[in-house]
Amino acid sequence: MSESVEMYLLRIALLQNEDQPVPIPALAHELAISPVSANEMGRKLTDKGLVRYEPYKGVTLTLEGEAQARQILHRRRLWEVFLVEKLGLEADEAEDMACRFEHVTPERLAGQLAAYLDYPSVSPQNEPIPYQSDISTPQSLRSPRSLALLSVGEASQVVEVAADETTTAFLKRQGIETGSSVTVLAITGDGSLLLDVSGQRLSLAQAIAGDVKVI
Repeated sequence: MSESVEMYLLRIALLQNEDQPVPIPALAHELAISPVSANEMGRKLTDKGLVRYEPYKGVTLTLEGEAQARQILHRRRLWEVFLVEKLGLEADEAEDMACRFEHVTPERLAGQLAAYLDYPSVSPQNEPIPYQSDISTPQSLRSPRSLALLSVGEASQVVEVAADETTTAFLKRQGIETGSSVTVLAITGDGSLLLDVSGQRLSLAQAIAGDVKVI
């Protein structure tokens, strides 16, 4: 797969909101190419079964296209972790270099890199790192969002607790920390959330839930 195709798939994945098509003009802007070129690529990848092209609406990834995008993002964010934690690069510089490495890293090397880094779950910029085991889970490509924004029935995984030390310690005692599984069971009239936290029930004020980032 060429670098241009990989970047096309990855940009769709990062721009796509639920199952809504990504408009061709927005995609072209992100890729710094003309709308005509972005449109042509969309049609080609539709023929290959990697995207769905809808005239006047845009493009969405197929399951195969999403799987390919995950593999690319997996490699990129592993390199970001390596470059920052092992070589001491700044996060922005590491991101630029990782964008180059992602296209030339075979899967075997990516696996060895993940093992060497002890299978990190997030990048230096707190973006989730998708793995093969969750390759069919759309949320793993998306940026973290506030727990307070989830709807009833939504399941998620905690990737960051951005609170003060006292609140962070409280949340940890309740089982809410990086890696915890959280499902919203109900939302009360004052906005508090009734949660299932790794099998345990917990009521959490909306203000505190706002400090918890999930995917």
